[in-house]
Amino acid sequence: MDAELVEKAVDGDRQAFGQLVERHYDFVHAVAWRWSGNVSDAEDIAQDVCLRLGAAIRGFRGTSRFRTWLYTLTLNAARDHRRRQVRDNSRLQAYASEQATAAPPQDPDEEQREALWAAVRELPEKQCDAVLLVYAEGLSHAAAADVLGCSEATISWHVHEARKRLKTLLGKEAV
Repeated sequence: MDAELVEKAVDGDRQAFGQLVERHYDFVHAVAWRWSGNVSDAEDIAQDVCLRLGAAIRGFRGTSRFRTWLYTLTLNAARDHRRRQVRDNSRLQAYASEQATAAPPQDPDEEQREALWAAVRELPEKQCDAVLLVYAEGLSHAAAADVLGCSEATISWHVHEARKRLKTLLGKEAV
């Protein structure tokens, strides 16, 4: 069904494009949330992806599955969003202080999971992407390699390096 909708959308069919967006929005939002760790940022990223998709759909050539291509589009939007946040340091500080005062108490296991995912998002970009695709998205190393456009061995290496770095950052028992 996606192949037919994509073909129509590439040819300029707005209704088919709308159906594609509707059909894949939850997927895009979920990926964006895992990359950002924040619902508000995930919504911004998902909206950005929808806008980018409108401009980019005509460039889709079908050399990969649509969902793989959409992963790449979403990852790029998430990276761009992260870069904007880093440049806007005052906004980031305001967000951190707001979250510290508004967050309800959590159980220790949930706090530990959130600390782990926060640490993952602080890893170098390629390590972060590999870990999120493999562990948060549940992709195989081969599928993650397809999304990131590299070899399966490269994904394995990034995951291995990320584990080492996380053990140092969080302590051996946390990873």
